[in-house]
Amino acid sequence: MSKRVTIDPITRIEGHLRIDVDVDGGKVAKAWSSGQMWRGIELILLGRDPRDAWSITQRICGVCTTVHAMTSVRAVENALQLEVPLNAQYIRNIIMLAHAVHDHIVHFYHLSALDWVDVTSALKADPDKTASLAESLSSWKLNGKHEMRATKERLAGFVNGGQLGIFTNGYWGHPAMKLPPEVNLLAVAHYLQALEVQRKANKIVSVLGSKTPHIQNLAVGGVANPLATDSQSVLTVERLLALKAWIDDLADFVKNVYLIDVAAVGAFYADWTAVGAGVTNYLSVPDVPLDTMGTKFAVPGGFITGKDLSTYKPISKFGDEYWVKGVEESIKHSWYDYSEQKPLHPYQGETKPNYTDFQDAGKYSWLKSPTFYGKTAQVGPLANVLCGLAAGHAPTKKYATAALDTVSALAKTKVGLDAMHSTIGRHAARAVRCAVLVDELSNQWSLLLGNIAKGDLKTFNKPVFPKGEVHGVGFHEAPRGALSHWVVIDDGKIKNYQCVVPSTWNACPRNEKDEPGPYEASLKDTPIADADKPLEVLRTVHSFDPCIACAIHLTDDEGTAVKVTTR
Repeated sequence: MSKRVTIDPITRIEGHLRIDVDVDGGKVAKAWSSGQMWRGIELILLGRDPRDAWSITQRICGVCTTVHAMTSVRAVENALQLEVPLNAQYIRNIIMLAHAVHDHIVHFYHLSALDWVDVTSALKADPDKTASLAESLSSWKLNGKHEMRATKERLAGFVNGGQLGIFTNGYWGHPAMKLPPEVNLLAVAHYLQALEVQRKANKIVSVLGSKTPHIQNLAVGGVANPLATDSQSVLTVERLLALKAWIDDLADFVKNVYLIDVAAVGAFYADWTAVGAGVTNYLSVPDVPLDTMGTKFAVPGGFITGKDLSTYKPISKFGDEYWVKGVEESIKHSWYDYSEQKPLHPYQGETKPNYTDFQDAGKYSWLKSPTFYGKTAQVGPLANVLCGLAAGHAPTKKYATAALDTVSALAKTKVGLDAMHSTIGRHAARAVRCAVLVDELSNQWSLLLGNIAKGDLKTFNKPVFPKGEVHGVGFHEAPRGALSHWVVIDDGKIKNYQCVVPSTWNACPRNEKDEPGPYEASLKDTPIADADKPLEVLRTVHSFDPCIACAIHLTDDEGTAVKVTTR
């Protein structure tokens, strides 16, 4: 007998996401992914100065602020064919990389690990055995007996006090939880340690970006960071040296804790390598530009069809024709209207809201449905890692091999690349990407210092806006995947602006051909042990790290607040 399960809102994400599944025979038979919010940022931007767009677009979200700001200035620069000084590229890269490392650490430990870790079970653990296990896996300095004993005592204090504090409202004791008590205790210890470590990534963003969230240093044409070797009032070598200590601490945690923990969870939940593949067309964009025009990148991107790495086609530069011509968005199942009933390229994109209520076979989401050359595509760290492997990117190969080897050793069976096409594989890919990026963070820091040492202190090129109409697209491989902003500028003012964001690609409703989006496709056939406690649905949805948007207010026709409740 089929049963409809509605989770509204999905928590431990950014924004309001509703997931509906029909459960039949202990498995998901069909799924609907519904973005339950609308911001209309694209309409706010119309008629404005393009140089202001980056500041406005980063207000789309309280988490993905930096990525929208960066992508916006790139879009305008692409329209103007404007060079960006090397120092500005390096500063932007360091901000982006630190933001991504922060995001990945927070996602695994604080947003999704509790789908796999039974916190209350950790109270049954022997902390000394936990420490021995931890020390056998890595050299992390906080894996000792003292730390594990202290963690257990702290956790016991929560429970004995009649509340679990930050661990409240988990599915503790759920039959799908498999980790032994000692592994659960280790995960809780690293959860708490990650709260401190992630702050160091945010410090890097704050120093270079003036604040976080919502950095203040970007400008079309570069950054507003004056460089000097003899003035304490600007960005000095002394301040840059402080960043290096934080970068080194982040690298230590990512390589000796995060990578290992993901491998351990993967080994205990090996059955989840057969769950959650969904859409296996993978789209990624290159990032970390190494020149002034965005034609050389430290991290590659491209498109893979049908999970076959031999089909990889690279995206090679900002404004790449292959990229520009491939993107369209459908609204067949979205709460919008188009002037013409067909998918539109973002340069011709329209933002005309038309709410109809939730219709299973009709419109049911505020998200549009993007395609790449007519194909649905999964974006995110898994796409990024697979494209890196297909492109022969040595750092990606190094850490992907290390992760799979660790999982194989812990699981005592060979685990190959096919395991990555799964719910647990997305977590592994995110850890691999995080390790790649933390190494590149150190490299970009060295490149910046080296360029300053040559006497180059330039950080800005002044933009000039031509008469008439110009088009530009900026892209960025954000923590959740391929992000793009598309701008049409007419006589120096914004004529059209469209954002095609990672969670639009992944969380989209069915497209023009009624094909399910990545969330919907990945949920099909997911085993459900208890339909009243759909933990397995959360596991797969959380593996994408949903980011729908933030701070929305819903009102009815009378102007009264509408309460959104969890069901």
